[in-house]
Amino acid sequence: MNNPDVLFSSERQDWETPQEFYEKLNQEFNFDIDVCATAENAKCKNYFSPEQDGLTQVWEWEGTCWMNPPYGNAEYPCKPNCKKMICKKRGYHIAEYVPGISDWIRKAYESSLYGATVVCLVPARTDTEWWHEYCMKGEIRFVRGRLKFVGAKAAAPFPSAVVIFRPIKKKAANNRQQQK
Repeated sequence: MNNPDVLFSSERQDWETPQEFYEKLNQEFNFDIDVCATAENAKCKNYFSPEQDGLTQVWEWEGTCWMNPPYGNAEYPCKPNCKKMICKKRGYHIAEYVPGISDWIRKAYESSLYGATVVCLVPARTDTEWWHEYCMKGEIRFVRGRLKFVGAKAAAPFPSAVVIFRPIKKKAANNRQQQK
């Protein structure tokens, strides 16, 4: 393969978790909410949609959380003086910050500090800062083989992992709830 960017890019950020794969984890964890979903790919009856913006919600009060986040990197807005509809640097214009996988993993880990259990399906990108900063603090289960996401023509071109952030401080969750 001549273009390594292919391994880390996708025209879509909403690939649905394979049902059989999800069901095995659901039997173990009994998920209450999908914190990063659309109506088309939600795995739980309760879910945070893009309009609800799961990154701004409080997860630890929702029960056991399932998360298959967008796998892309965060994208920062163009400079304020950029008036182009197509920027030379990336080929398209961005007016506002677009969260990436590092934002979702940080939210999952931080939610565990306040009492949430968050089970995350992520690419096994062990060389990234977000992996070392957050995933290494959770329980890591590497997925054997390559997952074929619902609607994909072929298996993913990258390995996957399930990262589990278990509640670290139940007491902190109670204190946080009392502050509200």
